[in-house]
Amino acid sequence: MHGPATAGWLLVALCAGAGGYCLLRMRAAVGEARGTAGGEALMGFGMAAMAVPAAALSPPRWVWLGYAAVFGAAALGAAVRARTSPHHAHHLLGMLAMVYMAGAMALTPGGAHGVHTAAGVPLVTGGLLLYYTVYVLRAGARLLPLPAAADPGGAVSGGPAGVVGAGRGEWPELTLVCRLSMGLAMLAMLLGL
Repeated sequence: MHGPATAGWLLVALCAGAGGYCLLRMRAAVGEARGTAGGEALMGFGMAAMAVPAAALSPPRWVWLGYAAVFGAAALGAAVRARTSPHHAHHLLGMLAMVYMAGAMALTPGGAHGVHTAAGVPLVTGGLLLYYTVYVLRAGARLLPLPAAADPGGAVSGGPAGVVGAGRGEWPELTLVCRLSMGLAMLAMLLGL
């Protein structure tokens, strides 16, 4: 990813934090939720590794090809699960976006991610930017509090829109924040491509 070192380190921290939370979710989850959390942890840590500023680490071309292979394998798994859930379709697109970015970095001169040349195909990059912009706006809207409504019994209800019951050891609002932050990080990385 291109850009100032400070922004890169902030992205590293954001993505590593999101990946760490997803690992905690994975540890506490069972069944399908465990796989979802695992895929999100892989995305978080992969994005953190890709966001390391070039001034600190400029990996050789084979590292980018390794990223593409890892995320390509993860995309195959997400493709199988995408038939059952729209959220897995989002994971599939995210994994493919990681393959795309790693491939673009492998094709830059010397494989360095600090080189300021146009990488990637503008149409693909634009399509991914559009998708992640819509995703971030929708995820952010789901975090907005609903107006409190009085219950006939006197209780007051309200909370984030679209948040369903939490699984064992999971906070649904924090999970949405995690997904939102990874979407924002993906936008930043695509803009820096």
